[in-house]
Amino acid sequence: MNFTTHHNELTVLFIGDIVARPGRRSVETILPQLIIDNNIDLVIANAENISGGRGVNEKSLLEMNNAGVNYFTSGDHVFRTNGYEKLLIDQTYGLLRPANYNGEMPGSGVITFTTHNGVLVTLINLQGEVFMREPVLNPFIKFDELYKDVPEGSIVLVDLHAEATSEKKAFGNYVDGRAHGVFGTHTHVPTSDLQVLPNGTFYVTDAGMVGSQNSVLGVKTDIIVDRFVEGRTDPFVWEYEGPKVFNSIKVGFDKKGMITEFSRCDKVIA
Repeated sequence: MNFTTHHNELTVLFIGDIVARPGRRSVETILPQLIIDNNIDLVIANAENISGGRGVNEKSLLEMNNAGVNYFTSGDHVFRTNGYEKLLIDQTYGLLRPANYNGEMPGSGVITFTTHNGVLVTLINLQGEVFMREPVLNPFIKFDELYKDVPEGSIVLVDLHAEATSEKKAFGNYVDGRAHGVFGTHTHVPTSDLQVLPNGTFYVTDAGMVGSQNSVLGVKTDIIVDRFVEGRTDPFVWEYEGPKVFNSIKVGFDKKGMITEFSRCDKVIA
């Protein structure tokens, strides 16, 4: 794979972690017009914080479907709400969980589908090991296993939900030339290291988030500051006031799967 300037066969918008109601309302405000203005063919969003800040529910997923999101990736928080099993098993919602969790977990971490314009896509969701509480299988080795079954000609997109930048960077280089795009999530902090790796894979360490800007990763600032200063462990309360930030990444591919363009699509709603 090499960087080209050919006509886009597929234009993907990947949205960072959507956090609670402020995130959902921001998506509803921004996404429909963003799709039109940028000729987006496929919208993917990380949904592990979509409902109440931790977890998912049916109402939230349907709201985001109606706003234009086609498929959802997730991470460790997807298992935090009652009823998550149904949402992961019923693929009409388009919700994935990390593929490298125990095989007995409901749902799947990989899906292959054809977009409205006839492009075959395989979406893979994995979770990192470093600094993460939940034990998971090695995401590098799990990718190898999953890649064996990827249909020929499929555009391979990966959400690596991980804390450590080093793990994400290493993973991107490990799958370079096999995956077509690697999007890091989990930290809620957008990174500026968008690049095409030597063998043609698009890579970004973290897509960022959609939620309250004047917060600590979506949580009321005082709560998190007190954790660091006083060692308190008050429960999270999500910030609903103030401006909202919308972080996303746009990537274009030609008919051979080569990258034609990439850019951040970040917006702030006052």
